[in-house]
Amino acid sequence: MTQAIKTKSSETFQVATPIQYQVAMPHPETHLFEVTLHIRGWSSDVLDVKMPVWTPGSYLVREYARHLQDFTAAAATPEDPQDQETPLSWNKASKNHWQIQTEGVDDIRIRYRVYANELTVRTNHLDLTHGYFNPAALCLYVPQWQYQPLQIRVVPPYPHWRVTTPLETAGKAEHTYQAPDFDTLVDSPFEVGNHASYEFEVLGKSHELAIWGQGNADPHQIIEDTKKIIQTEAQIYGGLPYDRYIFLLHQSGSGFGGLEHKNSCSLNYPRLGFQVREKYERFMQLVAHEFFHLWNVKRIRPKELETFDYEQENYTPSLWFCEGATSYYDLLIPLRAGIYSTQAFLDKLSKDVTRFLNTPGRQVQPVSESSFDAWIKLYRRDANSDNSQISYYLKGELVCLLLDLLIRQNSNNQRSLDTVMRSLWEDFGKSETGYTAAQLQDAIAQAAGTDMDEFFQRYIHGTEELPLDDYLHAFGLRVKPEDTTDKPPRLGLTAATENGKETIKFVELGSPAQQAGIDANDELVALEGFRVNSQQLPERLQAYQPGDQVQLTVFHEDELRTCTVTLGEPQPSNYQIEPVAKSDREQEENFSRWLGIPIDSLNS
Repeated sequence: MTQAIKTKSSETFQVATPIQYQVAMPHPETHLFEVTLHIRGWSSDVLDVKMPVWTPGSYLVREYARHLQDFTAAAATPEDPQDQETPLSWNKASKNHWQIQTEGVDDIRIRYRVYANELTVRTNHLDLTHGYFNPAALCLYVPQWQYQPLQIRVVPPYPHWRVTTPLETAGKAEHTYQAPDFDTLVDSPFEVGNHASYEFEVLGKSHELAIWGQGNADPHQIIEDTKKIIQTEAQIYGGLPYDRYIFLLHQSGSGFGGLEHKNSCSLNYPRLGFQVREKYERFMQLVAHEFFHLWNVKRIRPKELETFDYEQENYTPSLWFCEGATSYYDLLIPLRAGIYSTQAFLDKLSKDVTRFLNTPGRQVQPVSESSFDAWIKLYRRDANSDNSQISYYLKGELVCLLLDLLIRQNSNNQRSLDTVMRSLWEDFGKSETGYTAAQLQDAIAQAAGTDMDEFFQRYIHGTEELPLDDYLHAFGLRVKPEDTTDKPPRLGLTAATENGKETIKFVELGSPAQQAGIDANDELVALEGFRVNSQQLPERLQAYQPGDQVQLTVFHEDELRTCTVTLGEPQPSNYQIEPVAKSDREQEENFSRWLGIPIDSLNS
């Protein structure tokens, strides 16, 4: 328990702050970061250090301490070489909590290793090509000193590796950075390696695009479109609330995701996903989404997230607005910026409407409850998830669409959801004071010029179907379901080939398949006595009519079962937002003020 971890140049790492970290990676092929935490001026008999269990912006307890190993603690003075340090007794008090006996000791060095082989925007990844880390997933902290200033030094394994991070440098010391508190450290990812780096300026502010990994991204095109996004979003809020901002892009095999920070964001995107136009537009939506978060969430945030508790869940009913409004704007911003067309915007919105209307859980879980239960549901999907829950990203986006249209219609397009965002920025964001759910509703009501109680009860705290058609109609649009004339009768299950078997992945609540006793994870075997696979099933069902009874054979827990299924009426699986047959002048005016072009140009 007291074996020291040798790290390069650790004896020479001296700073004036009471808390200092050193992050070394002398053997990147092992995926092990070697961390030294040096604490000075300690005056208590016991030192508590803890590891966060989650990362702000990603609402799941991820137990980062599970990757920590080789913990040691020792007493030392700045002049002592490492091999003369005196080991200190310590014990583990809980999964992420270490207690060190420090009676009479004011200078403590803690060393440990962290295994880092998970390439996501919220975790750590170290290999022969780079080292990427999020401090929440790497750095222990002292709860009593959470708001003390600190420094962190990075020791790359090779001289040609450099460091990119939004933190300010600490004087002239190489690869050494400073933060006013642990919150700021957590909010500052690090990319260490030989990544490509591109500097550019927007609205007088410095920006950087750092790209790791091989792929087909065109940095110059990305920068030009990112400039447009920055300018478009800055117009909403009246400027940029930082001096420097960094976009960290990882080109990965198949990953996808983003994580927002106050002065940076991390982006993970498939390495070959930048040349096909639709995929590139999806990437620019990701950029727009994470950049919008620098206001909405990082500065404009719910009261429950005003102060972070890194040890447990931080519950709020307002993630539908944090993520939903941001998702709505990640559709809208590239349109306003001229990155894609109005028709492309409507097509992308149609896909989200399709996903929403094909999720039975929308009629079970209110979006405020989805927000509150993010910690146990959104990131922990199972075979019944689509039956029992709805994403606060997805429904929140469509609720914010309705709110934008409502505010526009009530104000003759003089106000919009932009008005709400600016109001929240002025009242809460600039001072970083958290808003309550009631204050959020009040801000929306003020912009809409009407009481919002009924709307919130029905669509946010309740599960009534969103009146998409009713709201879109005033803007000359409608939601058109696909024609089901040629669709097979409804069975209500989804199957896929998996490990050489035809596995039933999902059975819809109340569907003919569920009523017949078929379960998710059953193995699909035969229809009417003849072998069938997931690709053949829709075509085979074309031979039957709604109300017909068919025999479906499955393996259920290795038991062969034949179930009698009464087929239902076919249901649409795709929805398209399109212009109404004949729009009037008011609808045309509303559409033009919302999306910027005449509605009749959609068909030209």
